[in-house]
Amino acid sequence: MQAARAIDALRRGWPVRVVGSDGALTVIAVERADELRLAAFDPDRTAELLLSAERGAILKLANQRDAATPGLPVLLERVPWLDLPAAIALADPANDLATPFKGPYRTRAVTEAEAASAALTLARVAGLLPAFFVRARGEATTTVEAADIAAYEREDGIAIVARAHLPVAGAEQSEIVAFRSPADAAEHVALVIGSPDGNPPLVRLHSECLTGDVLGSLKCDCGPQLQAAIKAIGASGWGILLYLRQEGRGIGLINKLRAYALQDQGYDTVESNLRLGFAVDARDFGIAAAMLRLLNQDRVRLLTNNPAKVAGLEAAGVTVAERVPHKLPPNPHNAHYLEVKRDRTGHLL
Repeated sequence: MQAARAIDALRRGWPVRVVGSDGALTVIAVERADELRLAAFDPDRTAELLLSAERGAILKLANQRDAATPGLPVLLERVPWLDLPAAIALADPANDLATPFKGPYRTRAVTEAEAASAALTLARVAGLLPAFFVRARGEATTTVEAADIAAYEREDGIAIVARAHLPVAGAEQSEIVAFRSPADAAEHVALVIGSPDGNPPLVRLHSECLTGDVLGSLKCDCGPQLQAAIKAIGASGWGILLYLRQEGRGIGLINKLRAYALQDQGYDTVESNLRLGFAVDARDFGIAAAMLRLLNQDRVRLLTNNPAKVAGLEAAGVTVAERVPHKLPPNPHNAHYLEVKRDRTGHLL
């Protein structure tokens, strides 16, 4: 539970102590800081700035020896002009064109590498930009071990907590089943359509998309895919739609909107996630496998164009007996997005 408390503290803008085998750091998330919080955390204005390796490379810091190792965090020495607005500009690539960087900045070797890497992982899990003000010492609201952060996403125990009949457009004979995990406040749901008939169910893994599912965004194909999946499962006789609370391929709604802003500047979806310091796809399909097992299904027909979903279920012990293509026509707003899915993330469109 240490990691869950630390995530909550980061989201509230509170300092957190992260302990690794090579030392410890007290951190406060740049995007959740304000002038008062930062002054209380760092009264003498000596806290340094911790960034991801990806962000360091974009800022051209990797040509400095202490920031040249791929994958390792980057630590910037504090200089007088590195105040909160400058730190926010360094942390958020969506503002790169609007906020010229001051600099020059000098990197320092990260001696607490495990703690620093764990802190950046914790930020990503919390849905925050991976950027911190850091101090070697300092008061914190909670302390978390690097090992607890590494284990956080591997925690199991997801359970069914509620279920009810729910007729929906395209599938009136449906039941909604809600799941909750002790490690994650997100509540995932399954829509069980029809009744088991002895055959593997047709299953769709659908990641939450507020902009597409609710607002009808034309930038992606999520909304039409969701509705088409419900109809396809209903037509097949029976099956399951898993609605996973993993917005923006697992980076969260706010960071997805930041990625949209980067796309407006000419970057594709893959480049945008990387520039923000996140993985191309941060979703965990092991959650879907656990949900299927709780529904007594370990062999499925998977409605997808994404080989990573097949691999994710198989790795978690659910057999994919058949991959069923799920293709919809593009529109002028999402044609490039679909091309990137095909060319850069291996989707079989």
